[in-house]
Amino acid sequence: MLEDRTAAAPSIAPQPGPPAPAWPPAYPQGYAVVDVETTGLARDDRIVSAAVYRLDARGDVEDHWYTTVNPERDPGPVWIHGLTSEALADAPLFPEIADALSERLADRVLVAHNAVFDWSMIAREYARAGRTAPVRQRLCTISLSKELGLPLPNHKLESLAAHYGVVQQRAHHALDDARVLAEAFRPSLHLAADGGVRLPLLACQPLTEWSDTPRTIGYQYRPTSWRPSRKRPACPYPNPGRYEPGAPLVQGMRVAFSGDTSVDRELLEDRAFDAGLHIATSVSRLTSLLVTNDPEASTSKTVKARSFGTPVIDEAAFMQLLQDVAPAPSSG
Repeated sequence: MLEDRTAAAPSIAPQPGPPAPAWPPAYPQGYAVVDVETTGLARDDRIVSAAVYRLDARGDVEDHWYTTVNPERDPGPVWIHGLTSEALADAPLFPEIADALSERLADRVLVAHNAVFDWSMIAREYARAGRTAPVRQRLCTISLSKELGLPLPNHKLESLAAHYGVVQQRAHHALDDARVLAEAFRPSLHLAADGGVRLPLLACQPLTEWSDTPRTIGYQYRPTSWRPSRKRPACPYPNPGRYEPGAPLVQGMRVAFSGDTSVDRELLEDRAFDAGLHIATSVSRLTSLLVTNDPEASTSKTVKARSFGTPVIDEAAFMQLLQDVAPAPSSG
């Protein structure tokens, strides 16, 4: 009879794998992933909806929150966010939701896709309400994607979502955009932590420049949709020349755009026009600046910009510069 030796065979202890990288101690302790939909991009524009996903230090979801907001004016690009005047008539005013929003932002890093835009809109709404947003730092997921070298075709949220296999269900709905961004931010955060990447955190300074008077020049409002009119008034300022890296933009500068942008192109151009910039449809020797998220693309504008030596910056940097455009030089 053969002896069964299987029971007596010594058990093999599992071999320990490589130790997991230590979580960077300098990383924030919590995040508020934010998305806001607005009536437009100018200083007098208002928030029509807002969503926040609160995440812990490692990017895991703690809870989420969403509200519509009555902007007390025309809702703007209904064709983008889908919120009509009728849908917003009974929505709370921003001062009525400020406490709830503050509770979700406090002691956390604000995370958004093109964060300078979301932060600017939120900060101005707080300023109108005579308050200050409880946010000290922000993190832009466009900048983080660049730091990580993610192979994205462009800087749209849908491209970042597709990279991580996150399914977008309702684009330009604040709650779904915030959910998508939260799901895409977590793997980016872990990738950064594993590689010891310094997070591109920026300080948030309270904003005070705002207006309660909505602009009307250059816009066509319709009951169900809103679009900038095709022909804008001429820029009233002379061209001061090319943009100098490190210096502010100056009113009258000729700015051209090329390729995909995370903010709708027409709204981005309107924001630049409102700041006093000339929107150029092509690149010439007179062009002050080209804005593109893909400077290596062989488009006619990028090729001409290289040949003319025209400065080139990306959308996130341009949005940052739009916060403080210098006045046109005095003709006297």
